[in-house]
Amino acid sequence: MKIYIVIPAFNEADHITKVITDLKNHGYENIVVVDDGSTDGTFELAKKNQVKVLQHVVNRGMGAALQTGNDFALKQGAEVIVHFDADGQMLASDIKNMVDPIINEKIDITLGSRFLSSKGEMPLSKKYIIHPLAKVINYFFTRLWLSDVHNGFRALSAQAAKKIIITQDRMAHNTEIVEKIKKYHLKYREVPVTIKYYEYGQSIGGGLKILRDLLIGKLIR
Repeated sequence: MKIYIVIPAFNEADHITKVITDLKNHGYENIVVVDDGSTDGTFELAKKNQVKVLQHVVNRGMGAALQTGNDFALKQGAEVIVHFDADGQMLASDIKNMVDPIINEKIDITLGSRFLSSKGEMPLSKKYIIHPLAKVINYFFTRLWLSDVHNGFRALSAQAAKKIIITQDRMAHNTEIVEKIKKYHLKYREVPVTIKYYEYGQSIGGGLKILRDLLIGKLIR
């Protein structure tokens, strides 16, 4: 299967080389970095690592970067597209378990779950406050109850990537993708993954911005 790894990257010069190296060490050669208006040399470093690098002139957001990567990968004949973060918190060793259900069982999309894995640690405020609230909000918009929400580690078949057009440019894209799984009756599965926390990530303030973007998206449809 022709597997493409799409990596949205914004000011990840400290991590991008290691992320690309780890992916190559695990046998993944079709790597697409989407530099989302970085100002710290991310674009140049990714180019030096001899992978395909696309560039947004200005920062548009992770959702927009993923859609740019999806479009490119599909044009190259990708059969499976993996969304993988540039910050070094995801493990290349988990990708096989993410893509196997798509290759072998005709699953349309797999979603990484931190709560199905015994490895990794999540900050307590995220685990017991932010994430439970996010699950309820996610269900309100998508009608799918997941063990994990706003985990950017996912794999899509080419057919799923063609149907799921990401219109939420920023972090609300996670919920939009799940909403479209329901809308298009796609077969999905959650898969255990390990996330290593070097930085805190989304705060309550970030969550409120996501909610705002989702509500605006509902109103303008």
